[in-house]
Amino acid sequence: MNDVTPKTRRLLYIDSSEFMQRLVRERLAEDHIEVLSAFSGAEGVSMARLQQPEVILIDSELTDMEGMECLTELKKDSETSEILVIYSSTSDEPYERVRGFDLGAHDFVLRPFEFNELRARLTGAFRLQHLVQMLSQRAQLDGLTGLWNRAYFNTRLAAEYAEARRHHRTISLIMADVDKFKSINDRYGHPFGDTVLIQFAALLSGGRASDVACRYGGEEFAVILPGTSIDEAHEVAERIRLGLAALCWTKQHDLVATSSFGVASSDSLAQSGVWGELVECADAALYAAKGRGRNQVVSAPGLSFRQAS
Repeated sequence: MNDVTPKTRRLLYIDSSEFMQRLVRERLAEDHIEVLSAFSGAEGVSMARLQQPEVILIDSELTDMEGMECLTELKKDSETSEILVIYSSTSDEPYERVRGFDLGAHDFVLRPFEFNELRARLTGAFRLQHLVQMLSQRAQLDGLTGLWNRAYFNTRLAAEYAEARRHHRTISLIMADVDKFKSINDRYGHPFGDTVLIQFAALLSGGRASDVACRYGGEEFAVILPGTSIDEAHEVAERIRLGLAALCWTKQHDLVATSSFGVASSDSLAQSGVWGELVECADAALYAAKGRGRNQVVSAPGLSFRQAS
């Protein structure tokens, strides 16, 4: 039997005391908890944004601000507001606990720490954060194909596009459509139509690990290709097109399913362009592919294309 190494979880500990930082790090080391140390509230907020830990533990007394103020800063920032926070204090007054919960704390722990209690509270927080992340991810998945859905596509493309612009890299986008999909549904039935979509999705997601395949809506799909030129993206689309056309359908031997593709790249947009323009360009190329007879890949700008072979 192979040994399974427990996953290391990350805790951001915001406390101005070097002694407490060292003590917590040492006592939690065997629990496979990586402790990130911040010695002030401002440093803690900055590290939370940058490191995105699963859980944050805040002391009530910091050198630059009160712990409650730090908690408030974390909860009003969209980048850190969803991170679970455990508030610690030497005071066991109900007022302080209630105030912390009102400001968004997930839990409260009394100092000095009883480490078995601290471990239990951290374990509960890590478990809850994991469940929240799983639910969030499931909400962004398409139920039929297992690909990312339209909401995730919008968020991910915006982030990838901004990253590409920041680092002067190229990002490309493929928009794809199963040709005459309504006719497939009408002739063979919706369950078989679903099978076609599932197989097409498998082809779209079966490429490079860096590519992000999404179901855009209905029979339309999208693939985000970071760090990819328009010619490279065109080749990816062409491989997928040929792959779908070559599939043999067990129960429908007479069917040859085909697909059309539109490809666009950030290189063809103005430097001030936004990610929505990339979608518009790829969609226009897809529209051109369908207008020219379908079963082909069209790239924008210029709308050069390869006919079906």
